[in-house]
Amino acid sequence: MRKLALVTLFLALAATAFAGTPKSIYDFTLRTIDGDHTALSSYQGKVVLLVNVASRCGFTPQYAALEALYEKYKDKGLVIVGVPANNFMSQEPGTDAEIKTFCTGKYNVTFPIMSKLSVKGDDITPLYQFLTSKDTNPKFGGDIQWNFTKFLFDRSGAPIARFEPATKPDSPEVITAIEAALGK
Repeated sequence: MRKLALVTLFLALAATAFAGTPKSIYDFTLRTIDGDHTALSSYQGKVVLLVNVASRCGFTPQYAALEALYEKYKDKGLVIVGVPANNFMSQEPGTDAEIKTFCTGKYNVTFPIMSKLSVKGDDITPLYQFLTSKDTNPKFGGDIQWNFTKFLFDRSGAPIARFEPATKPDSPEVITAIEAALGK
C-alpha cells in the first residue's frame, strides 16, 4: 500500500513538472457556483473581466454596474466572471447557494459566478497565484488588496489591464479598455 502511495505521488509530481507554467487564464479550470467545473478556455476568443466579489462589502453595489456592462457588451464578446472570495474581513461568508441567491435576487446577476475561493494567503487558488505573481504577470501582478479588484483579458487570454476596487466598472477608464479590447 505504501509503495502504491509513493508511485501515485511520483506520478502526480511528474505530471505537474511536465505540465509547464501557465501562459494565460485559459490554462485554469474553476468550479462554478452550481458546482460544475468550467475551463476558462471556454471563454477563448472573448474579452474577459475577472472580478473577485463579495456580498457584504462597501463595493458590493458594483454588481449592478457589472451586470449592466455584461448586458451591454456580451453580444460583442465580453464575459464577466465573478469570483467570490472571503479574504477581506469575512465579507463573503455564505455558501455558494447563498451567494448565488444574493447575486441573482438582489442584483439580477446573469454573468458567470464561480464557486468561492481564496485570492490571497496560504490557500490562494492557482489562478490568483498566476495573476498576482510578478513572475507570471509582471505588468499587473501584486497582491489583491480588497474585494472587487478587476483584471481585464484580451481575446487570447492575456492580461491587458488591472483596476483596483475603487475604480467602478462603469468608469471611463474601464469602458475605454473594454471597448478597445472588443474592437481588436
